[in-house]
Amino acid sequence: MVRTRFAPSPTGYLHIGGVRTALFNWLYARQHGGQFILRIDDTDQQRNVEAALQPILDGFRWLGIDWDEGPEVGGERGPYFQSERSDRYQQAVDQLLASGHAYRDYSTSEEVQQEREQAQQEKRPYLYSRRWMAETDQQAAQYEAEGRQAVVRLKMPREGICQIDDEVRGQVEFPWESEQDIVIQKANGSCLYHLASVVDDHDFEISHVIRAEEHLSNTPRQIFIIESLGYPRPAYAHLPYVAEPGSNSKLSKRKIDKYLKNPEFRQLYERGEQIALRCGREVSAETFNPVLVDFYRDVGFLPHALINYLLLLGWSLDDHTEQFTLDQMIESFSLERVIKSPASFDPAKLLAFEQREMDELPLEQKVPLMLPYLQDAGLVDEPPVGENSPYLQSIVRAAAERITMAGDILQFDDFFVADEELVYDEKAVEKRLLKPEDAFELLGQFRQQLAELESFDAGVIEVAMRSFVEQRELKFGQLIHPVRIAVTGKAVGFGLFETLEILGQQRCLQRIDKLLEHHGHGGAD
Repeated sequence: MVRTRFAPSPTGYLHIGGVRTALFNWLYARQHGGQFILRIDDTDQQRNVEAALQPILDGFRWLGIDWDEGPEVGGERGPYFQSERSDRYQQAVDQLLASGHAYRDYSTSEEVQQEREQAQQEKRPYLYSRRWMAETDQQAAQYEAEGRQAVVRLKMPREGICQIDDEVRGQVEFPWESEQDIVIQKANGSCLYHLASVVDDHDFEISHVIRAEEHLSNTPRQIFIIESLGYPRPAYAHLPYVAEPGSNSKLSKRKIDKYLKNPEFRQLYERGEQIALRCGREVSAETFNPVLVDFYRDVGFLPHALINYLLLLGWSLDDHTEQFTLDQMIESFSLERVIKSPASFDPAKLLAFEQREMDELPLEQKVPLMLPYLQDAGLVDEPPVGENSPYLQSIVRAAAERITMAGDILQFDDFFVADEELVYDEKAVEKRLLKPEDAFELLGQFRQQLAELESFDAGVIEVAMRSFVEQRELKFGQLIHPVRIAVTGKAVGFGLFETLEILGQQRCLQRIDKLLEHHGHGGAD
């Protein structure tokens, strides 16, 4: 049976590059009728963040990536936390020591560093001398009498070639002579990544190790451990990393200041930031960052749009197909179609995927997604302005493609604030109402026409406005801009006639009166 895995470390929030790797593992397992295992690599206790695990699990569930074994699911091969598997790792260490494939080393870090520096001075490749290797109990006792502490190192081969048949990269070779005797167990008894990962993959019966290409160089030493312990070798596939926007450098959450110089990345970030701040959410590079999955969930992305985009970030079915259902992803996915070169993160393309998904979503599914943002921003309470509210539905319908992510509904806060609390864009007022000599006069005159309309639907309002403009031989902008600013407080928005209809006659008149009175032009008689 095909069994794949993803093994995040709880050191921070879920990186979209990691999600891409998890997605490929999940798709491969599902396509072959296999199982996807989630395990937690928490051996590095100094870097682990207790609060980081739940966002990782929640992020996967939000994306629809489920796991067959792992945290909160269980399984017969558990535990699935490396911190709970120290006994198994110790068994492996003891076996490697007994077979001579590992040894106790009593060197100090200063002594090892001295050897490295000497190799540099002599312009030769560094290879640990094994000078402080204890080959007998007597040697170990002698070193310990000197106050030295032992770590356990692999005793790597010094000749020959390690061959890897990689499912993405083909045959890859590593000369054994270039591999170091890495530490697999610290002096305090804790075991390190290479050993723990190999033992876990064996115990969980992982058939395919599909991971980022940065781990390719780790593979020879892991194969040495596998063969030394007598384990079957899994298949390997090393994926290209996700690169920065417009670059081949690896995407990193720590470089957000650099990425913000990219206009498209900055636009995505600032758009999300506005939503988060309106909702009273924390905005920091550690938790609110377009490199992290939580960013997209927080601002109201559709999870399938992100999944669809990540599928094509380093994989391609053909030259034209970009839209996949989940079933189509599973049916079409193959490691043979993984692109070997890094795939650059493209914020504009991601937004295009999101826009398409949102445009195709039925209205009755859109509105419930947007309501929580209005509630978090304090713009609406519970019903009557609920997910079944015709008022809210009409706004979402009229906004159309102006809403890319659910949080974009907050752009239209003017529909939800009380008339007396409406805030005006002073620059727009200056440009469209204060500078033109007759703007307030025209606004007041048209206000009277609006008051006399017996029907207040968009079509009737449009006829009235066009008639008003034509009779006075005005340019349309001379009236449409002042009216929009008066009723919304803003210079831009969706169709003005739809805006007026949604707000209703009474609210429109009250808002126009408020603006006129504020600037000393009186209101209704």
